[in-house]
Amino acid sequence: MTHAALPMVVPDPALPSRVRIHEVGPRDGLQNEKAVVPTEVKAEFIHRLADAGLTTVEATSFVRPEWVPQLADAEQLMPQLADLKEGGVRLPVLVPNRRGLDRALALGAREIAVFGSATESFAKANLNRTVDESLAMFEPVVASAREAGLAVRGYLSMCFGDPWEGAVPVGQVVRVCRSLLEMGCDELSLGDTIGVATPGHVAALLTALNEAGVPTGRLAVHFHDTYGQALANTLAALRHGVTTVDASAGGLGGCPYAKSATGNLATEDLVWMLHGLGISTGVDLGRLTATSVWMAGRLGRPSPSRTVRALSHQEP
Repeated sequence: MTHAALPMVVPDPALPSRVRIHEVGPRDGLQNEKAVVPTEVKAEFIHRLADAGLTTVEATSFVRPEWVPQLADAEQLMPQLADLKEGGVRLPVLVPNRRGLDRALALGAREIAVFGSATESFAKANLNRTVDESLAMFEPVVASAREAGLAVRGYLSMCFGDPWEGAVPVGQVVRVCRSLLEMGCDELSLGDTIGVATPGHVAALLTALNEAGVPTGRLAVHFHDTYGQALANTLAALRHGVTTVDASAGGLGGCPYAKSATGNLATEDLVWMLHGLGISTGVDLGRLTATSVWMAGRLGRPSPSRTVRALSHQEP
C-alpha cells in the first residue's frame, strides 16, 4: 500500500473544529461476522486502532455467549487491553443487564453502554421486551454503573426507520431519549439501524430533541450506509452541532436482528470527509487504512470502505 493521499482542506466555519470518533468496529463490527475472530486478533485490531489515533474504541460486549458467540471471549480479551486503558484510551463495553455489568466491573471497565430501541418491534426482537420494559431493565443497571463511577452511554436503535413498523415518529424517539437521559446516561447515540435516514430527517430529529431540552453536546450519531446516505447524514448532524460520530473501521458491521441493515459508516470514509473540511480527529488515515486492510485479510474478504479501496488499490 502506498502512502495515504490526503484530501484538499477547505474548512467550513459553520462546522465544529474537532470531532471525536467513537470507533465501534471491534464490537459492532465483529459481532456480525459469521466466523469467530480469535481473541489475539481482536486484541491486535484494537491496539492498531489506538495506534492510528482513535481514543475511543468500543472493545466488546458482555452478553450471554449463546446470544453473540463472536464476543464470548470478553473475559479473555479485556486483560490484553490493560496497557491501552492505562494509556488513556477509552474502552467502553456493551452490557445488556445487571449480570453483564457485574462481569464488566470485575474486569475493571470504566465505561459501559446499554442498547435500547425506539420501536416496540425491535425491542421485542432484540430484547424480548417492550420499550418500557427494556427501560425498566436498564434503570438499575445505569444506577449501579453510575454509583461505581462509570460513564454510561445509551444506544438508541431504530431512530429513523424500522423494518416492521416503517418510519418512526420523531416524538416517539424524543420520548425514549429523554427517558435514557433521565435515568442517568451521560451520552446518547442515535442509531439509524437500517440506514433509511436522510439529512432532512436527521435535522428534524435533532431540532426536536433540542426543543425537548436534550443538549446537543450529549448526542452522538450512528449511521448505517444501506442507501449511501451515511456521510450526508453525518454532515447534517455536524451542522446541528453534534461532535461525536460513531464509525466502524473498514465499514464492518450491520445488525444481526435486522436483516436489511448493512455496514456501519466506515471510519476511513468519515475521516477523509472530516479532514477535507478542516475538522480535527487526531486520526492518522494511513495507519487506519493499513489496519483495515490487515483486518480484511484476517476476515478473508476486501473492505467495503471506499476510502480503504482507493488508498490501498484493493479490488471490490
